[in-house]
Amino acid sequence: MATTYAPIADPLAARPSDLATHFMECGALNTNLSLAPGERLVITDDLLNGTVGDVAALSMAAIVARDSQVALAAMLPLSVAASKVKPRHRPKYEQLFQLIEETAFDTAVRGSAEAMIAAGFREARIRELAAELGGNVGPARARYRAFLDVIKLLIEKKISEPGFLDEFLDFTRSVAGKLDFGIYALCVDRLFVSPNIPLMVKVSLVREMLKYPPLVRKELLTNLLASNAAPLELVQFAQGELSAGMTRDQITEIVLFTTLKRAWAAQKHAPGRPSI
Repeated sequence: MATTYAPIADPLAARPSDLATHFMECGALNTNLSLAPGERLVITDDLLNGTVGDVAALSMAAIVARDSQVALAAMLPLSVAASKVKPRHRPKYEQLFQLIEETAFDTAVRGSAEAMIAAGFREARIRELAAELGGNVGPARARYRAFLDVIKLLIEKKISEPGFLDEFLDFTRSVAGKLDFGIYALCVDRLFVSPNIPLMVKVSLVREMLKYPPLVRKELLTNLLASNAAPLELVQFAQGELSAGMTRDQITEIVLFTTLKRAWAAQKHAPGRPSI
C-alpha cells in the first residue's frame, strides 16, 4: 500500500467538523462509522484518499471506529502530518496520539499510537503501519473479488445453492477482521436485494448472520430490516428470527437501530437535507 496521502489541515487551524461530530455519534451508538447518517460505511480508502481529511474527523475515526482496519487507516494521515510539522507543533500531535492511545476502542490502534509516539513519528514507523494495513486489506480484497465470481456462478446457475453457501462461509472466515467491514456489509446488502439471488439462499444467509458477533449481526440485520428493496418475505423472516440466541436487550437495540436507519433514509430524501 502506497504511503502517499492527501494533505490534512494544520493542527492549529483544525476545527471540529460535522463529520467528526457524526463519528462521535456513531461511537455513542456502538455502530460502524458512516460518511453521513444513512450513507454507506466508511472504508479505509476514505481515510487515505482525503475523503475524510479533517484532523478532527480523522482523530475521532481512530478513537471510535469499530472496524480495526478503518481505525488503523485513520492513523496513517495523522502520522504523516505529525512527521512534517515544525518541532514547536509536535507536542500537539503527541498529545493527540496519547489521547488515542488511552481512549481508542481498538487495541491495535492503541498499540500503534504508543509505538508512533515512541518512534517520534519517523517515516520508517509510518511505513511499518502502512505495511501492516496493506498486508491485511490487500489479500482480503483479492478474496472478495474472487467471491464476486462465485456470485456470478450462482446467478448463472453454475453452482448449487448449498455450494454457494459453503463458498460464502469460507469467504467470511477468510476475510473476518481483515476486509473493510463496509465492503463486506455492502456485499451482503446487495445479495439480499438482488432479484437474481434465490430467496432460500437469502434465508440461509440470514440464519448464518444470526450466529455472528453482536456488533456485526446488528449492523447487517438492521440494514436488512430497514431496507425498502429487500423482499418482504425475507424481512418478515428476519423479524421472526430475532429471538434466536439474542437477549431482550439485544433485540431492543436492533429494533431501535432499525427505526433510526429508517428515519435516516427518510431524512436523506427530504427536501433541503443538509449535507456533511
